[in-house]
Amino acid sequence: MKNIIITGTSRGIGYELALQFANSGNKVLALSRKIPQALLEHENVTCLSVDLSNESELYKVQDFLSSTWKTVDALVHNAGTLLLKPFAETTQTDFENIYKVNVFAVANLTRICLPYLQKGSHVVTISSIGGVRGSLKFAGLAAYSSSKGAVITLTELLAEEYKENGISFNVLALGSVQTEMLEEAFPGYQAPISAEGMADYIYDFTLNGNKYFNGKVLEVSSTNP
Repeated sequence: MKNIIITGTSRGIGYELALQFANSGNKVLALSRKIPQALLEHENVTCLSVDLSNESELYKVQDFLSSTWKTVDALVHNAGTLLLKPFAETTQTDFENIYKVNVFAVANLTRICLPYLQKGSHVVTISSIGGVRGSLKFAGLAAYSSSKGAVITLTELLAEEYKENGISFNVLALGSVQTEMLEEAFPGYQAPISAEGMADYIYDFTLNGNKYFNGKVLEVSSTNP
């Protein structure tokens, strides 16, 4: 039984991933603004309503860890927000709103969890193939894709900084998955894999990927996007 923190659990991949960990007997701390009833009622899930873009709200997590769990075996940064808008119309506020969730929340939550991470712990950040150097880029996703590139570099740095502590940091750069977010970015596009199917992969990687990788970016994509 492991203690797993997952962000963005209100829908899609995060929701399916939280259920998989909980149904397998692990303890899950599910973080999202909206809380699904199925997670709220699950005996292995603790739900916290958190606005990840607000740094002060993340201290709810610190209060929980200091009073309840004491240790964290894995942290999955799954939450993300997307903006589809021509670059010429994308304001600084637009960029800030995207980066608050996709980058700053990853950094802030990782910092809060560091005292509770231990040798063998695994931090997995869900990025996008659109944030990987040399991959195909799509017009209108300047804020989103650049934010997903930023967390890749952050992860590589953290892996180096904390390797002596035995804490692993890796990135999964996903391609298209049939989620509500994909529908927002590419209306009508049908992805080859479901949210549940991708959650299967992330579940296994979270538990076992740190045996083989640290500071790595794995491209999990069979299509463009």
